Amino acid sequence: MLRIVIHPTAIIDKKAELDSSVEIAPNVVIGADVKIGANTFIGANVVVSGPIEIGCDNQIFPGAALGLAPQDLKYKGDQSSVKIGHRNIIREYVTINRATGEGEETVIGNDNLLMAYVHVAHNCILGDRIVIANSVALAGHVEIESKAVIGGMLGIHQFVKIGKMAMLGGMSRIDRDVPPYMLVEGNPSHVRSLNLVALKRNNFDNEEIFLLKKAYKILYKSGLTISQALKELEHLSDNEHIKHLTKFMESSVNDKNRRGLINGSK
Repeated sequence: MLRIVIHPTAIIDKKAELDSSVEIAPNVVIGADVKIGANTFIGANVVVSGPIEIGCDNQIFPGAALGLAPQDLKYKGDQSSVKIGHRNIIREYVTINRATGEGEETVIGNDNLLMAYVHVAHNCILGDRIVIANSVALAGHVEIESKAVIGGMLGIHQFVKIGKMAMLGGMSRIDRDVPPYMLVEGNPSHVRSLNLVALKRNNFDNEEIFLLKKAYKILYKSGLTISQALKELEHLSDNEHIKHLTKFMESSVNDKNRRGLINGSK
């Protein structure tokens, strides 16, 4: 039997651009200014509103709502958009809003897993290979670097940035920046330890892990102020991960548009 690629109950605007290999399940609604790449599956009752571009090999599960107007009182009908990369798994009832601001984008990278009921608000930027567990809410302008893991049922405050390979424990309150490679948990949240599991899974060698352990002790166990600790990190090593950690934290402290850093454990 021939596979029905587009179910007859789906409603698709004539201005939408769908690759011939896209599969559309029952009761899907796809608006104008929507582009969907090859081998992407759109599950039942999904709503996709443009402008939005969805790449190849994505799986979008039933009830998701992608590209709708932001939940932002500042939004006045701006020509903004959503851009979603390749090979993402977007589970049931995920919502991804387009950006606020003319020409602005909400961006999802590649190979991410967004579990059921995740909300990605306007102007968020997500990297690659991120895992976000069930019922997580990202406020506007949140940035998450690649390979971070976000535990379930937590909220991330607007304008907060999450560093790469960070781990956020479930049901935490994340109201300030989370440095790369760290494990954060609690309400209020604190940096609890280095995220050693992520480092090992990403094939960090013994020397790199040793350097990051040393950086963690300088930052959170030495009694130094953040400014003093960052100066120590600058002299620690020219290793790329130490450099990334230092640059991230310096930007968080010095950029007036950032909210500062999550505290260490007491």
